[in-house]
Amino acid sequence: MPRFARSFLAAMAALLAAPATAAAPADASPYAVLAALEARVAAVGFRLTTANASHCAKLQPQFGWIWGDPRLYDASNRTEARAAYSASDADTPYIAAIAPGSPAATAGLRVGTAVQAVDGFVPAAEGSDAFARIAALETRLGAQDAARTIEVDPGDGRRIAVRPVPGCVSDFRVEARDRAAGQADGRLVLISAGLARFAADDDELAAAVAHELAHNILRHRARLDAAGVDRGLGKQFGRSAKLFRQTEVEADRLSVWLMRAAGYDPDAAVRFWQRFGQRNGPVLFQAGTHPRWQDRVRALETEIAAIHTAEASGKPLDPPLIATPPPLE
Repeated sequence: MPRFARSFLAAMAALLAAPATAAAPADASPYAVLAALEARVAAVGFRLTTANASHCAKLQPQFGWIWGDPRLYDASNRTEARAAYSASDADTPYIAAIAPGSPAATAGLRVGTAVQAVDGFVPAAEGSDAFARIAALETRLGAQDAARTIEVDPGDGRRIAVRPVPGCVSDFRVEARDRAAGQADGRLVLISAGLARFAADDDELAAAVAHELAHNILRHRARLDAAGVDRGLGKQFGRSAKLFRQTEVEADRLSVWLMRAAGYDPDAAVRFWQRFGQRNGPVLFQAGTHPRWQDRVRALETEIAAIHTAEASGKPLDPPLIATPPPLE
């Protein structure tokens, strides 16, 4: 059974104890809570990637969707999970979230649509591992021309044409974990349900998503690997810790520029990280790799001041670091 399925109900039970969002009332099932969070992350991710496309050296097609798969859940819970998305009984990936105004929305796709094939690619043929099926689909779509129309086959005799728009490289996923955390691996941005629930509003959620997206835009995983960092316990010490801290500072600095370009309030990043730091304090196994939250807030305020200065002088908002990121050394 996938780890996601084993831990899902316990994690989401904790989330249900938190204040409910407008899209997921307090008596909602844990799957409805997750669906509501995925909808928020899909909308934020689509805005951030497409609004900043002109700044990103590497682009991919952005469709404005997040993928789900029935095999993410234990067989005994799949009926309830499918109901939260209005998904069919088909054992294929389905669309778990659609961003408003996105190509997926414009094409008439809906949440819960089971997908038999995308341009002839059959994701179900990738086997029974849900994460592998979704990753194979995302990777294949990400490698397409950013302006190429693709055909989605929902298996009901239709073929739905979807023409993506170019955006910065990243797909998005919400993980059913109560612990507030985010991750970026160069292609994927993973936001925990706990982190999405912690964000007071979509501007604060954009702060968390933009930070992870900045890691991908700045190719931090590849650059850290090229620098030979220790990704084990040794990452907390010496040169490895210093390089990880550098990438965290870079991601913070870039994040508020990404937010501003997408129409989000950069000051929300200050509010978010201030509350996050005050609530969590020093995080075990992160003290060496992440700057103190007070230092993060000061760095964010410096970048926001630079944004205001550029806007007041009528200069274009050119985000720092993208064109010439400093070496990791």
